[in-house]
Amino acid sequence: MAPYCVLAAQLRQALSNGVRRYHVAPVMCQRAKVAMSHFEPNEYINYETLEKNINIVRKRLDRPLTLSEKIVYGHLDDPVKQDIERGKTYLRLRPDRVAMQDATAQMAMLQFISSGLPKVAVPSTIHCDHLIEAQIGGEKDLQRAKDINKEVYNFLATAGAKYGVGFWKPGSGIIHQIILENYAYPGVLLIGTDSHTPNGGGLGGICIGVGGADAVDVMAGIAWELKCPKVIGVKLTGKLSGWSSPKDVILKVAGILTVKGGTGAIIEYHGPGVDSISCTDVAALADEFQEHLQPDAGCHYDQVIEINLNELEPHINGPFTPDLAHKVTEIGIVAEKEGWPLDIRVGLIGSCTNSSYEDMGRAAAVAKQALAHGRKCASQFTITPGSEQIRATIERDGYAQILRDVGGVVLANACGPCIGQWDRKDIKKGEKNTIVTSYNRNFTGRNDANPETHAFVTSPEIVTALSIAGTLKFNPETDYLIGSDGKKFKLEAPDADELPRLEFDSGQDTYQYPPKDGSGQHVDVSPTSQRLQLLEPFDKWDGKDLEDMLILIKVKGKCTTDHISAAGPWLKFRGHLDNISNNLLIGAINMENGKANSVRNALTQEFGPVPDTARYYKKMGLKWVVVGDENYGEGSSREHAALEPRHLGGRVIITKSFARIHETNLKKQGLLPLTFADPADYNKIHPVDKLSIVGLKDFAPGKPLKCIIKHPNGSEETIILNHTFNETQIEWFKAGSALNRMKELQQH
Repeated sequence: MAPYCVLAAQLRQALSNGVRRYHVAPVMCQRAKVAMSHFEPNEYINYETLEKNINIVRKRLDRPLTLSEKIVYGHLDDPVKQDIERGKTYLRLRPDRVAMQDATAQMAMLQFISSGLPKVAVPSTIHCDHLIEAQIGGEKDLQRAKDINKEVYNFLATAGAKYGVGFWKPGSGIIHQIILENYAYPGVLLIGTDSHTPNGGGLGGICIGVGGADAVDVMAGIAWELKCPKVIGVKLTGKLSGWSSPKDVILKVAGILTVKGGTGAIIEYHGPGVDSISCTDVAALADEFQEHLQPDAGCHYDQVIEINLNELEPHINGPFTPDLAHKVTEIGIVAEKEGWPLDIRVGLIGSCTNSSYEDMGRAAAVAKQALAHGRKCASQFTITPGSEQIRATIERDGYAQILRDVGGVVLANACGPCIGQWDRKDIKKGEKNTIVTSYNRNFTGRNDANPETHAFVTSPEIVTALSIAGTLKFNPETDYLIGSDGKKFKLEAPDADELPRLEFDSGQDTYQYPPKDGSGQHVDVSPTSQRLQLLEPFDKWDGKDLEDMLILIKVKGKCTTDHISAAGPWLKFRGHLDNISNNLLIGAINMENGKANSVRNALTQEFGPVPDTARYYKKMGLKWVVVGDENYGEGSSREHAALEPRHLGGRVIITKSFARIHETNLKKQGLLPLTFADPADYNKIHPVDKLSIVGLKDFAPGKPLKCIIKHPNGSEETIILNHTFNETQIEWFKAGSALNRMKELQQH
């Protein structure tokens, strides 16, 4: 779903009652010139500009504003002249900072290098969390990753030093937990090259996942464009209790909105129920800015969802999609009916959004009860600390040892199995099995590259309980376990401190400050490297219609960015566009034959892998198109899913609808993402047809384009295609890419 999330009522409570400071999070008072982070003592929080812009916009619109609107509109480049209409106009924004994880940072930094600029214009950081594969355990896995990825880590460290970007070394933790600990604060507008960036919104900011090209714009000091988001209000009443947790709110909302229901919207949680929910605590707020850090009374939401926390039961979502919501009380019955494996092979807790100190404490509270009765996990069990600070603190406070004692293995402070970085040995590919995780996504093959792994997502404490029981049929609220003495016992609902009673233990120092002057720093990219490759500019539009394009693939059903550009073992090629293009659409299902990575070559009539066929067309000088279904490109923010089709000769992607980040990424790379004016026209296109997009000489915002379908029998029919391009984005298309356009503007 990847919307942007803020906790409005949590901020209201914080402002009225006062809160504890979360480790190194910044205190909010621009008038006192307070730093955005203790890592950046000369970069200050600018609440005065936020306040000024909000007042201008409120007067112009003459209506109450949601908290989300205040933060977004408070960062407008030109609040006086900016057209503002939710869901329609494009806003030009000035984000406060940029964060990049190491897999996407490679391409982002390669693009920034291509821009020719000497230094980033806003505070920016790189976080090494994606390239560490889970195999044995934390220390050994981390050392192995450092050895294997030495070239990439060196590139990112030196590029960060040269261009003024902070560098979090491998082992420091997952990007989003690091943001919570060091960079998030109420009112911040942050963009990150990862789709789970909205995690930072839990501290009352707007944190948005983007592609690397968007990050380059902001780092270059260019106003960042975003379609004015709608605002979905989730009103919470009542109070959480028992086994229910904040994760169940998210799982419930995912079931209501579905994976595409949050596209183009901010989800703003409000109401008295939020007062009972921790958000890993917030920093102290300056009283003079209170009114700008909470929603106005009477503000309007585009959609309102109401959830009574008194009635909310623990949830577990899946398999194969995070919006298939079930109550834990019902999942066993549903699984039996659907033929899903009941035995849980592995339970995995952690991930970027569910690995805080409190999360680990609640999981340990469950494990401690089982140990008291001589019971250990019936399933394999892994624990991923969110950061070095979390790891060091749970080690000191005994949580890590409790989780080991119950049968768990503590992995490195990294993404690990959540993103497919898991050297899984207990099953063979194609073997039907069930895993339960506290991760963010559970798309087919996401965690272990096995399409028969039925992955379910739930809270860390429910994962722990189910791992102890070893079956989906176990309901911790009502069912009993058998202790080592043969007696029955029941798990009590867990409780844990939100923050450690002592200060956090920061653990090892894993941050590299950028030097004041990095101009003398050398960044080495070998021309023979298989991991890194300098970028060549894409070709400009020739001013003509795109005629007689071949259809590379007509995709059937769900097509996430994992289907378009797989992760797992392919992560090592994220800095080498040509090599990683060998995974283009290998996970997508071909409508013609129902198979993955098998498409018809229109010239030879032979079936072969998708990337090979695309390369063949490119070699022959033939343009091609992809036809997709609903919410095409949902999931990860990875811009490789846009770079690869462009690199291999693709020009147009036609679908019923797009996920927000992927649609923007396609535009940034000079592709045409178009949607059927009539979704039923998807059925008119066949894999053997040729397509022509006409009317491009008059390409303009809001003006549909025509597509002529040429069938093999010589007949033709015309359909209408819509687009969401604005004037700036049309210039990207004409220039060949957003980066090309940036260079043109620099030259002028």
